[in-house]
Amino acid sequence: MDTNYLESVIKQFEYYKMLGDKTFNQLPDEKCFWQYNEDSNSIATIVKHLWGNMLSRWTDFLTSDGEKEWRNRDAEFENDIATKHEMIEKWNEGWNVCLETLSSLKEEDLNNIIYIRNQGHTVLEAINRQLAHYPYHIGQIVFIGKMCAEKWDSLSIPKGNSNRYNADKFSKPKERGHFTDEFLNDKNETNEH
Repeated sequence: MDTNYLESVIKQFEYYKMLGDKTFNQLPDEKCFWQYNEDSNSIATIVKHLWGNMLSRWTDFLTSDGEKEWRNRDAEFENDIATKHEMIEKWNEGWNVCLETLSSLKEEDLNNIIYIRNQGHTVLEAINRQLAHYPYHIGQIVFIGKMCAEKWDSLSIPKGNSNRYNADKFSKPKERGHFTDEFLNDKNETNEH
């Protein structure tokens, strides 16, 4: 097993968290609660679901079932979040539990068996399961945000800029790195100012 797996997966999760953060930053408070129709979810509802999932899956990750008895999944889709500030607190709480747990794992943990609803997963499989689940919902958050924002600042390569972006990348020497490095470094520099 590549010893960089845990480091890489943490960067992946941080990248998807950053996409959500950058989406929230572009939205007025009330747009976090907008729903396309009665059957769709608002950004706040999706955040509440991710929060519930993260607390359940990552709390006592190696020692208890990932579907905790105290979790009420159905209630995650009944939005009772009152403010954007409260929504972001839940978002950050869920991510803190997720990222702290991932940071505590060791390479030798990856083949251990853990359970989600009594179904056995290796730790690696459980991580990959969440790495597929969270971006699915974060894509929904970004899509809704893009529809609701008055002016949208692209979270990736803006339309019409692919050639310029690629020319810049190919003008530099080859290097080993994680694709999220430039995005996460931009975030860290922004947070320092």
